[in-house]
Amino acid sequence: MSFCCGASMIGTKGTLKHIHTHIHNVPLLFCPVCHRVEVHHLVEMEYEILAEYAHGDGAAEIDFDEYVEDRHGAALYENCVSNEDEDPLELVRNQIDISLDLLMAAKALNDTEWENELKKRLSVLSQRRAKLRNKAKSAGSK
Repeated sequence: MSFCCGASMIGTKGTLKHIHTHIHNVPLLFCPVCHRVEVHHLVEMEYEILAEYAHGDGAAEIDFDEYVEDRHGAALYENCVSNEDEDPLELVRNQIDISLDLLMAAKALNDTEWENELKKRLSVLSQRRAKLRNKAKSAGSK
């Protein structure tokens, strides 16, 4: 499982910019709390090689899927707790549940620093959940 600031990272595909080249469909992991994005570790080497070649060729845009064989398949995101194609509200609920479980562990260990980090994360996730609920309510009333 990949973690960032204690939250489990979400698996997705996205676009990254390497110098002047936009590389589309790169397997990524991102943190729902701090929004950190990183290339999935299973394809990191391929990404770096492709990015350097594309930049050397002066390409403005390329598609990762066209140049890199998908030999990892479903294994690419099997260790992710959540994937981007899930319902956003359900995704946030899962992150809150995980954080609450970790908060109980931090309290049991009397680790106040970890408790405080988890409380901050829960605050961010609760705000995001409230926004998603409001968005769903306003979409439902239209």
